[in-house]
Amino acid sequence: MGLKGSAFLVMWHDIAEGAVVDYIEWHTREHMPERLSIPGFTTGKRLHAPNASRYAFGTIYAGESLETFRSPDYLERLNNPTPWTATIAPSFQNFLRVACETIATAGNGDGGSMATIRVDLAGDDAEKQLKEKAQLLAEGILAVRGVSSVHIGVSRNEVSSVRTRETELRKEMRETGFDAVILIEGSSSRGLHSALPEAERLALASGALTGPVSNIYETAFSLTAEDMRARS
Repeated sequence: MGLKGSAFLVMWHDIAEGAVVDYIEWHTREHMPERLSIPGFTTGKRLHAPNASRYAFGTIYAGESLETFRSPDYLERLNNPTPWTATIAPSFQNFLRVACETIATAGNGDGGSMATIRVDLAGDDAEKQLKEKAQLLAEGILAVRGVSSVHIGVSRNEVSSVRTRETELRKEMRETGFDAVILIEGSSSRGLHSALPEAERLALASGALTGPVSNIYETAFSLTAEDMRARS
């Protein structure tokens, strides 16, 4: 499966107490199938860290390009939420959503767990430096024991900051953004916990990144565009 395409949309959030079961049912049965039916969406993954004090849930959508995440088809869905979506959306808390341009990928397949490392660029020309070093960084992290694949993206807030009807349904949130993110997949959360310090060290050693903020999740559900086409 993997994260196919040249971009991905990543979200972190919590769900209000008492609404988690309904959220999971909605996300599995309606929301992710809806998203993976939109042209350009290739893969979806729901992430869960039930013991996390913040950002207990995450979602990754891979897209053919950045334009996937501001396409007319996607905006039409964002501006016309289903009744079930309208019921679930107000339960979202601490919501952070950013579209990213994929600048490096290493490894194959899908892990049962994922670490996300949000980072900032370290200097005015850091994005240029990062793009030059990103593939080597991804391959260096891939070599760490417990890692099965790595994806590095640079945030493109101009794509994901468009306000829509779904935005209005969620409570007003002002989560701290980031400049880039490293997604690391592995076979187990224990393995990723062991790998994380070295992955963060390698990221900082690039000289282009600073301020890592990391979370580790189990991959709770995955779906692809191929799944949806096969079902139709």
